[in-house]
Amino acid sequence: MKTIGVFLLGLCIGGSAAQAAQPPLRVNGQRLVGHLEALSEFGKNPQGGVSRVAYTDADRDGRQYVMGLMRDAGLEVSIDTAGNIVGKRAGTDAHLKPIIIGSHIDSVPEGGNYDGDVGSLGAIEVAQILNEHRVRVRHPLQVIIFENEEGALLGSAALALGVDEKRLNSVSQSGKVVRDGIKFLGGDPDRLAEAKRQPGSMTAYVELHIEQGAVLEQQRIQIGVVEGIVGIMDAEVTVDGFANHAGTTPMNQRHDALLSAARFVEKLNQVVTSTPGRQVGTVGWIKAQPGAYNVVPGKVTLGMELRDLDAQKIKDLYEQIRLAADDIGRMNGTRFQFSPFAATTPALTDNYLKTLIGQSAKGLRLSTLVLPSGAGHDAQDMAHLGPIGMIFIPSVGGISHAPKEFSRPADIENGANVLLQTVLGLDRAPDTK
Repeated sequence: MKTIGVFLLGLCIGGSAAQAAQPPLRVNGQRLVGHLEALSEFGKNPQGGVSRVAYTDADRDGRQYVMGLMRDAGLEVSIDTAGNIVGKRAGTDAHLKPIIIGSHIDSVPEGGNYDGDVGSLGAIEVAQILNEHRVRVRHPLQVIIFENEEGALLGSAALALGVDEKRLNSVSQSGKVVRDGIKFLGGDPDRLAEAKRQPGSMTAYVELHIEQGAVLEQQRIQIGVVEGIVGIMDAEVTVDGFANHAGTTPMNQRHDALLSAARFVEKLNQVVTSTPGRQVGTVGWIKAQPGAYNVVPGKVTLGMELRDLDAQKIKDLYEQIRLAADDIGRMNGTRFQFSPFAATTPALTDNYLKTLIGQSAKGLRLSTLVLPSGAGHDAQDMAHLGPIGMIFIPSVGGISHAPKEFSRPADIENGANVLLQTVLGLDRAPDTK
């Protein structure tokens, strides 16, 4: 995509006189917000959010609504064997690789109305505007609504990486086995390999999303240009001590596993915060055994997580934390064991796409900030197929995965307009077939 750099320089200077005289195409923000409100009825809960968990009736019904919108937008709609919804619009040059946009509509239990939905319906709105204005684009355009994003990016993993039998036979948040859930949505898990695409098979993937954090709102920035999606390492930590009577065991004779675990939580925080950078570390759950008031805990298990854009930094932090745990164990007469069980590599966004997104926002007189994504997205799997870009809009209060999740209509419209202009700019740029 090196030739795009020269094209972007032309955009920065101002482009042609004809382009300067013609106002940019805009989305219908009122319609887009209306579609978001209608989608929020599927899985609506009393708290004001949604529980549209993948493979539930609410998920299936919401997908039917979305497929109707896609057809109204002039897209040719199908469900691939992984259960992803794929909407296609032909380009004028059949030899060019597709530009892909989209997101997901499944939610966490008691989630919000914007995570995934803004990017999904924003992508459909882009297709609808192109269709209504009879805009012919050179590249084929695809809108993909990925299935079960909240279940560790399952739909995009099937499309970009493949899904093994162990994962297919695991139990999803809905209670259904993943294999059965894919069938429930209209996919075919026995032909799952047919959904997988080859590296280099797309021009680019661009995803619009709410920030799910508070940076943009706090700094009063309208558009976030995502520099990358963090890598994640999860590990289960076991602390073995010695269970004994809480009333008869002196304090200086205890091998208290929970005390060691508490010191470990504090030490993890110290290690992560004392290292320069934007990395984060979390202990998200903890369980003490045997779990009685009158017993010194003999065993504790806890879940730790590290996130950063730099995979090497994650490894270095992990090693520092592990060594610190050994010191705590010696101090308390306990023993630590670490079992890493899940890891994703960081996915950096494409430099040219970052520039194009920034220039698209600038052309719409919107302020921008380059920032990382601390949450996982389908884009990180799509990075295995080609260049990716992500557009963030502000989340009020930084709240996400909760009923009070909210993004203002003006911000939603701004994000969709930037997505539209990014698609058009990418389509005009010289292409490496």
